[in-house]
Amino acid sequence: MRAGEDKLWADVSGRPVLAITLESIAAAGCFDLIAIAAPADRWDAIRAITDGNQLANVVLLEGGERRQDSVAAAIDRCDGQEWITVHDAARPLTPAEVFRAVLDAARTDGAAIAAVPCVDTVKQVLNGHVQATLDRTSIIATQTPQSFDAGILRRAHQNAATHGITAGDDAALVEAIGVAVTVVLGDPRNFKITFPQDLVLLRSLVEEVR
Repeated sequence: MRAGEDKLWADVSGRPVLAITLESIAAAGCFDLIAIAAPADRWDAIRAITDGNQLANVVLLEGGERRQDSVAAAIDRCDGQEWITVHDAARPLTPAEVFRAVLDAARTDGAAIAAVPCVDTVKQVLNGHVQATLDRTSIIATQTPQSFDAGILRRAHQNAATHGITAGDDAALVEAIGVAVTVVLGDPRNFKITFPQDLVLLRSLVEEVR
């Protein structure tokens, strides 16, 4: 809990972070089914939020030990869906156009992610010492949403389960089965709530647009 509290339920102008995320998803207007992995004791509160945002066809399910396990469980509840988008609930300010652009790119190419250029100098480190300075012009900072042909994503997760592969995002699992992933320009506002200062920034941005 690096944010110092349950970040998805932290108060932001009278709403939990999760409510803002679901508002962003609703604004995108491009999803037929919303599968949310969350502890069962939060389901009633989540239903109240989804009802308030008029999000229909919402499925709630228990998450797994790892992020990857939670996504796999959600995929199992998406039978009949041709395209699947994975999104971190801790990215509440994702613009609607980013959701749509990533999904459109996946429909064309099979797999797509949102990302922004890396603005910092990136160094490779081993045992506390710099080993190399990397060319940041070829490096991106990935975000979610990440969208995939459902068959590709299922195959990627099955491969990961079979071979014991763990990855930080679904694109890495898709890459592991040899599928190219298209990069769509993300947005600086689409940052992930991880540390206490991220909540401070989120509250400031939300207040700014009220």
